Amino acid sequence: MSILVMKFGGTSVANLDRIARAAKRVAVEVANGHKVIVIVSAMSGKTNELVGWVNETSPLYDAREYDAVVSSGENVTAGLMAMRLQEMDVAARSWQGWQVPLKTNDAHSSARIEEIPPENILAKFDEGMSVAVVAGFQGVSPEGRITTLGRGGSDTTAVAFAAAFNAVRCDIYTDVDGVYTTDPRICDKARKLDRIAFEEMLELASLGAKVLQTRSVELAMRYKVKLRVLSSFEEQSDEAGTLVCDEEDIMESNVVAGVAYSRDEAKMTLISVADRPGIAAAIFGPLSEAGVNVDMIVQNISEDGRTDMTFSCPTDQVARADEAMQKAQDAGDISYQELVSDKDVAKVSVVGIGMRSHAGVAAKMFDALSSEGVNIKVITTSEIKISVLIDRKYMELAVQALHDCFELEKAA
Repeated sequence: MSILVMKFGGTSVANLDRIARAAKRVAVEVANGHKVIVIVSAMSGKTNELVGWVNETSPLYDAREYDAVVSSGENVTAGLMAMRLQEMDVAARSWQGWQVPLKTNDAHSSARIEEIPPENILAKFDEGMSVAVVAGFQGVSPEGRITTLGRGGSDTTAVAFAAAFNAVRCDIYTDVDGVYTTDPRICDKARKLDRIAFEEMLELASLGAKVLQTRSVELAMRYKVKLRVLSSFEEQSDEAGTLVCDEEDIMESNVVAGVAYSRDEAKMTLISVADRPGIAAAIFGPLSEAGVNVDMIVQNISEDGRTDMTFSCPTDQVARADEAMQKAQDAGDISYQELVSDKDVAKVSVVGIGMRSHAGVAAKMFDALSSEGVNIKVITTSEIKISVLIDRKYMELAVQALHDCFELEKAA
């Protein structure tokens, strides 16, 4: 049985006309001989509306009831999509998470998928069903309660179904026509990539690219699920969109695949902390417990037994980090002179699997930024990425300069 997974995001099912357009795409794949599992998001804006209703009703809400409310948007879309397909004489049926069942842990509003038994849907396929329209973003806890997977969870749902059903491919339909070398709104030379490696996509997603949710890429990489990112608003061809696949499936690629950025970064520096064994754990342990997502870390050279420790985090977590450090100092776990925060910074990164085998990428990057008068505050690297923290006012200039520097407008 040839199974294809198709996921439609909120903008692709924003109204009845768009649901009808999406249904036509599904019908084409059925006509091509596939059994299709369609994963749908809530209509555009609906989840935000439901979250608003929850917060207005009960600011200190019960997370189980939160999930019961916010998961309802996907249920509506699934039912409407199934009805539209039935009107087109396609044998379709809607499925909620608990009916599959998509089994999760009990971490309400941020549940993790534990298992998707395929038997129920496969049995219906054997009985003649052509399309299973599944409500994304939701599952069922061990206690039998509805759970949700966190924002963007429908991408993760789609990839998990593709893995569980050994699908030939997982197509993600969204409002963009693929993965670009950088944000086309910032750089008009940005080029759509035909293919990108899982590792590159994972780095780009975690560094600010909004095309795919990070967890979905992690799952796809782990289970070797071929992902294709497509636009639901454009005519399709066999070569449409961007295929996210194994590195081995890419014949040639540029040294750098793309430039990512994140505006909402803050740089925080602990001035004059004791330079002793265990100080890093004493600082970053409390930050982790406080839910602060620390990214870049730099420790200055020690002088007279004291040092400065700099790290970056999202701007909306600065107050939480400040409180965690103050508590640690009050408890005597650390001592520092001052905690200085700078919320007017941005992170810009270059990503590419070719960096593993090519020297000089960092030097080229730093030279390009220097030529534009962009000062680098913090640097961090991995095997396939280099990230820098810079003043936010230079972010767009830096992205354009790096895109030009590595000639990303040209195919390999």
